[in-house]
Amino acid sequence: MPTAIFASFESGIIYAIMALGVYLSFRILDFPDLTVDGSFVTGAAVAATMIVGGVNPVAATVTAMVIGFVAGCITGLLHTFGKINALLSGILMMIALYSINLRIMGTSNVSLLNEDTAFTGITGLVGSLGIDQALNGIWNAVGLGEPLPDTWAVLLFMTVVTLMIKFLTDAFLKTEVGLALRATGDNQRMIRSFSANTNLMIILGLGISNALVALSGALIAQYSRFADVGMGIGMIIIGLASVIIGEALFGTKSIARTTLAVIGGAIIYRLVVSMALRVDFLETGDMKLITATIVILALVMPKVMERYKDRKRKAKRMAERMKAIPVSEGEGGSSVTIK
Repeated sequence: MPTAIFASFESGIIYAIMALGVYLSFRILDFPDLTVDGSFVTGAAVAATMIVGGVNPVAATVTAMVIGFVAGCITGLLHTFGKINALLSGILMMIALYSINLRIMGTSNVSLLNEDTAFTGITGLVGSLGIDQALNGIWNAVGLGEPLPDTWAVLLFMTVVTLMIKFLTDAFLKTEVGLALRATGDNQRMIRSFSANTNLMIILGLGISNALVALSGALIAQYSRFADVGMGIGMIIIGLASVIIGEALFGTKSIARTTLAVIGGAIIYRLVVSMALRVDFLETGDMKLITATIVILALVMPKVMERYKDRKRKAKRMAERMKAIPVSEGEGGSSVTIK
């Protein structure tokens, strides 16, 4: 069980980058971008192919991010200048990316088992500094015991990277361009009245969103040690689940709180899936069903809770009104006087 929880945190913190990208398109821009299912694989395919070709893993990861940005911009161009429906634009780009990804990889699967990745150097550095031994000592001290994680490098490194991206996203959304981006998602007609170029904002927003998604795909490929053309299927649902779960549990009072909630939602989603797969009658092939169920519950439960709270508020107001109606008794019977 401890190993499963640790692995869920590791993968969850990487998928959180993808969830932040989905948050930008779905929540900030109010754009249902299905390009995510394709750009996630594009990031993995570009990074894996370049690493196998001898390119530095960091350079390969940055290149994957750039290609993801281009893919998102093309989706934006299809919608803004091609006047294609937002949903259809994403679907068209997602379909196109399937063939592009196959072209990039040259095969349906690229293995990284014998290659150095972005995590290889970090793992060696953390081990040489004795951080693994120190954290495993704490792991034992709190009574979690065996089995101990092989290394804490991936979790520590990705926590730093994901938080950096979170803070950069927060800062960007507070800039003049970021505010224009948020206004475009809220009310395009209003922001146009201030002479803002909403088409440019949509293209830029979708580009940044898919750059983050591609970055997550590149890191997941290096973490899993392979890239597969089908690894992006249903990725948009995972991203939405992370966003919805995070918002439901942690709230959305500010941008900083919401982005942190999205990261927390991604980790919680991986934990829930990991725990669900430990149930005897569920198998690995049921993951998509589990994901759909989680999203349904995340969408329905807040509404159910809100209706329950609304009924309690109404009952409380009714009780207060009844208390305000005093009953007095006299010789001729009883009379009711309303204050």
